[in-house]
Amino acid sequence: MAKEKVKKEQPANEHPNKIGVKEAAGYTIAEAGNMFNLTYISSYLKIFMTDVLKIAPAKAGLMFIITRLWDCINDPIWGAMVAKKPPVKDGKFRPYLKWVALPLGLSTILCFVPYDRLTSNTTILLIICYIAYIFYGMMYTGMNIPFGSLASVITDDPNGRNLLSTFRSIGSGIGGAVVSLIAPMVIYTAKKTQGPDGNLVDVIDQTTGKVVEIADGNKMFIFGLIMGILSIIFYLWGYKTTKERVPSEAEPHMDFKKTYLGLLKSRPFITVALAGVLISGQLQFNSFNAYLYKNYFTNTGLSILGTVCNYLPMVCLVLFTPKLSAKFGKKELCGKFSIIAAITSVALAICANNQGIIDKLNPETGIFPAWMFMTALLLIGFGYTFVSLTCWAVVMDVIDYQEYATGITNESAVYAVYTFSRKLGQTIADGAGLFLLQWAKYDSETAGNGFITENGTSKKIMLICTIIPAIVYTGVWLLMRFGYPLTKEKLVPIYAFVREKREAAEKEAVEA
Repeated sequence: MAKEKVKKEQPANEHPNKIGVKEAAGYTIAEAGNMFNLTYISSYLKIFMTDVLKIAPAKAGLMFIITRLWDCINDPIWGAMVAKKPPVKDGKFRPYLKWVALPLGLSTILCFVPYDRLTSNTTILLIICYIAYIFYGMMYTGMNIPFGSLASVITDDPNGRNLLSTFRSIGSGIGGAVVSLIAPMVIYTAKKTQGPDGNLVDVIDQTTGKVVEIADGNKMFIFGLIMGILSIIFYLWGYKTTKERVPSEAEPHMDFKKTYLGLLKSRPFITVALAGVLISGQLQFNSFNAYLYKNYFTNTGLSILGTVCNYLPMVCLVLFTPKLSAKFGKKELCGKFSIIAAITSVALAICANNQGIIDKLNPETGIFPAWMFMTALLLIGFGYTFVSLTCWAVVMDVIDYQEYATGITNESAVYAVYTFSRKLGQTIADGAGLFLLQWAKYDSETAGNGFITENGTSKKIMLICTIIPAIVYTGVWLLMRFGYPLTKEKLVPIYAFVREKREAAEKEAVEA
């Protein structure tokens, strides 16, 4: 009777660790909380430093580079700690959602405290920024490594993993969109100057005739406070609604030297790590569009429209991605569609920086039309969508491949190095971008007074914000189309091997 009941409840062709939408939604919520922190830090900490604390762009860029060097040590340390720690009652990775939620939320808040109210000494302000950002980076790693590894033990069902990756991307989109859509409406205020009658009046840009807006330190802190508190709530929500189904070793024994050397010899991992550098770097570099909207188009509201253009393709395709991935393969989808992003970004870089083309398109102001820029973002978002939606499932495939190739289970090690590769991309993006702003002679005090256009700063910002994405999107397409080797067919024996190993381990545990 018991056997008949089991057969009735679990059809023979159904995976034993199948998950449903409800649990995937819990993982989504935690990722949304993750993005409240990451998106606000990534998008607006630079503006907070340059426009509120008045720190020179080059010094801010150097801070991002130096603080991320600590991650060379920090990420492997966290990876080793997570890997070596035996599972507790709640699992191996899930408890970190509870343990790290509060310090991570607090670290986000500390990054946006208006310290300029305490001192005007830029050296002291810069030291405070170093300390606050290092603390944030350590806490983010402490959350992200176990959170990323959690997906591989929630289920080992390939369809379930596609579902988790898709839902994680939904959570990422929701969390990122909340910040990207609301922050521009909250953190900016009209720049004031003294009028002829002695009263304060709004500063009007001499080229576009629009009101110049500046970042408000108090408003940025309040928004950071809200994001930090919400992230804590969402992490705890994810902790309550997820479950680890795939058992972890009770007494993990990791040969980290062998594990990391194995990763260096793995073509799938190296390709994914390089793609991670580019993907994360471009996500980070998108934040520089805030300078473009504020200083080239003199319209901070374009940040909202830009966010819609980036996320709309994802919203339209997210429900189809799991089925398309199962039918055609993740590599196949990414390789074929990402060429759209590559071609569009290259075309945008050419058109937006050719004054002859611009004068034909917009002869009145000599500024590249904002609607064409947004259209390009929409096309880039469409071509890039499958890379974005399946990237975490691809990492889980690499984890399975490493176990298949070496016999070593190493979720934390893979995620530690992959997390570092993403941080490396962010470092390069922030560092290079801020140094390029210095090269463009960006100065928040004179922005919007005609200075930006007269000395060519606005055109240089446009060049920065279009040529870098063209290079990155082309690189992502080349890596996913020609570099990443795990096709749909090659993954079939890998999935079977991992499933059989898990079943054998579960049977052995029952018999013991």
